[in-house]
Amino acid sequence: MDMSERIKRRMRALSLKSVDLVKQTGASKGAISHWVNGTSQPSGENLFSLARCLQCSPEWLLTGEDEDKKSEVREANAHWHPGFELWDNDTPLRDDEVALPFFREVELAAGNGSTFIQENGDFKLRFAKSTLKKSNVDPQYAACVTVSGDSMLPVLQHGTTVGVDTSKKTIIDGKMYAIDHDGMLRVKMLYRIPGGGIRVKSYNNDEYPDEIIQPDQMSNFKIIGWVFWWSVLNVWNN
Repeated sequence: MDMSERIKRRMRALSLKSVDLVKQTGASKGAISHWVNGTSQPSGENLFSLARCLQCSPEWLLTGEDEDKKSEVREANAHWHPGFELWDNDTPLRDDEVALPFFREVELAAGNGSTFIQENGDFKLRFAKSTLKKSNVDPQYAACVTVSGDSMLPVLQHGTTVGVDTSKKTIIDGKMYAIDHDGMLRVKMLYRIPGGGIRVKSYNNDEYPDEIIQPDQMSNFKIIGWVFWWSVLNVWNN
C-alpha cells in the first residue's frame, strides 16, 4: 500500500472528500488531487496538516509503519500536567531516574579504525528507568545526540535530540540507526539488501535519494546503534 492508498483509506474511514481536505489543510485542489492520485506526495507543513486532517501520524502516511496502530481514530490522546519540575546538575536523581550523557557537539574520532563519540561538556538528559525498560534499553549503552540538517524531515527536524542504544546494531528493516559513514555521524533508516549490502534511506526522499552500501564498501560504514527515542522543541515565532 503506497501513500495515496493510505490517504484514500483514511478518507473512507472518516467519510472525507477531497474538498474537505482542501478546507482543513489549506492546500490547493490541484495539490490534493496529486496526493490522492499518487502523482506527488506532501512534505513539510503540508504533510503535518494532512496527517492532522486524516487523524493519523505523518510517519504512517510516509511509510505505513505500525499501520494497525497508527491508523486508528482515537480521542483524548493527551493528558494535562500542570507545568514542569525544574532541576539542575545539583538536583539528585530519583530512584526511578537515570541520567544519560548528552553529546551536544559530536565528533567521530578516527585514526585507529575504531569509532567512538567524544563528549563536549558534562550535559545529561534524565530518563525514567521504566521508560528505558519498555524499550529494552540498558542505560549503560545509551546516549543522546543532536541531529543536524533536513534529510529526515518531517520526522526529525534540525536540532532534534535522539537517544541511541549502542548495544543494538543488528539491522531491522525500516528502523532508524546512528551510523558512522565515511567519518560522518548520520541518523538514517536502514534496510538489508540481497548480497549483504545495505540501503540507507532518508525520510526526505525527494531531496535525499536512497544510498546503497555495497559489501565491498562496508569498511567505511559502521552502525553505532539503534535510535530508540527522539524529541524536539518547537520555537514560537510571534
